[in-house]
Amino acid sequence: MEIDMEKDDPDNSERTWLGASLAELYKGKGSWCFSIPPVNASKYHTVLYELPATLKEPPKPHISQSQPSDDDCVLMPHSEKNLFSTKEDGQTVIKLRWHIINENLLKPIKNSQELESAINSYYTSSLPKFTALHYFFEQVLDHHETDSFFQGLLPKIINLALQLPDLLPQSFLLLKSNHNRSVSLSQLQVATLLANAFLCTFPWKKGMSTCPGINFMRLFAASQRPKRKDSVMEKLRCLIHYFRRVTERCPVGVLTFERRFIHRSTMPRWDMLDNIIGRTKLHVNSAGTIEDDGIGLLQVDFAHKLVGGGVLEYGCVQEEIRFVICPELIVSRMFVEALGDQEAVIVTGPERFSKYNGYGQEFKWDGNFVDETPHDEYGRRRTSVCMIDAIHFKKSKDQFYPSAMLRELNKAYVGFSSSMKGNLSPVATGNWGCGVYRGLSTLKSLLQLIACNAAERDMVYYTLEIES
Repeated sequence: MEIDMEKDDPDNSERTWLGASLAELYKGKGSWCFSIPPVNASKYHTVLYELPATLKEPPKPHISQSQPSDDDCVLMPHSEKNLFSTKEDGQTVIKLRWHIINENLLKPIKNSQELESAINSYYTSSLPKFTALHYFFEQVLDHHETDSFFQGLLPKIINLALQLPDLLPQSFLLLKSNHNRSVSLSQLQVATLLANAFLCTFPWKKGMSTCPGINFMRLFAASQRPKRKDSVMEKLRCLIHYFRRVTERCPVGVLTFERRFIHRSTMPRWDMLDNIIGRTKLHVNSAGTIEDDGIGLLQVDFAHKLVGGGVLEYGCVQEEIRFVICPELIVSRMFVEALGDQEAVIVTGPERFSKYNGYGQEFKWDGNFVDETPHDEYGRRRTSVCMIDAIHFKKSKDQFYPSAMLRELNKAYVGFSSSMKGNLSPVATGNWGCGVYRGLSTLKSLLQLIACNAAERDMVYYTLEIES
């Protein structure tokens, strides 16, 4: 570990960082010099579009000649197995739910009450009242903004959602527990999935899946906690801004979602490592943030074991904020099962759409963000997000048990390690598992540093009070 002050700043009057400079970590070659994992369709990597992605137009969907078993796949809204039972002339009639969805969404929808009624017409379970959604359109937005949404943007969201059978004609594998597996989608495919999530078209009921789900109804109903109502409204602003962007200009890039699992038997022997933190360069910064300043780095998401945490409810801390300023991350909730102790998720290529200010209850949408991150040779933005969940300690002292420290070391190592060798990007992280999770930042920073060393990566640590 190198802690070294630069010679050209003798009084350190404006210095916000210690350790190795970012230029040193970038090896003098700039932010985009690091190795990237390839996109190769295989048994373990499902690619849902035709290769290669040219960035001139959205890639065409790929249709596989073989379809895995339904138990291992996402149940899509347009699936022939997604059936709807209704009464007609006193008789029970079974229909394809997708037909009901089309029928009700293509009717004029002039306000949030009519939108709620349309969604209720094709949803099996009893839905909560969309009180937050009504408050948003009736109290937060002005009349012009509300009219613009229902007259202009909502029909575009519906049109995008109903393109789903054309853009994703087949289902695809879940990223299941204890498996190393990846899925790559185009940004347009992600957009149609999120449009369906906004309209709550995904079949869902309790116990149906081990994935957290992406229908937006819990967010639309999140108005019962007055102190958190404002941040819910700001999250809705972010998400509606995303739909405005992708319906005005069709995105042409792609993303890869990778579930990574390492068996306990092949984890590092932490008690036998030599020079445990000596090789890793460390940059500590008191002013920057992971998403703003960790460009080109492996950016850590302080995740919940159900990825996204409370993004579609009341949550508004580090993970939830990242998911609403980069809404493409939300789609992972559709196919990523709960994370185990030796698992992580790496997302390569998400685009950022929004600026923001504040944190938690003070979170505010702050307008459009133009993401100038360059694309890699596979059509993905050179942004990588590492989702790792920390232990939520009931008692702070419990984090010092050897078993707890071992678990956190293993978790961080899974997220930071790579099958590629050499020229790996540094890890951009911070107070992972602190705050309400009761982790001690000094301990968590050291554990992450040890994991970085074992994964042969440098580390950039942002010390702002941004926590799990």
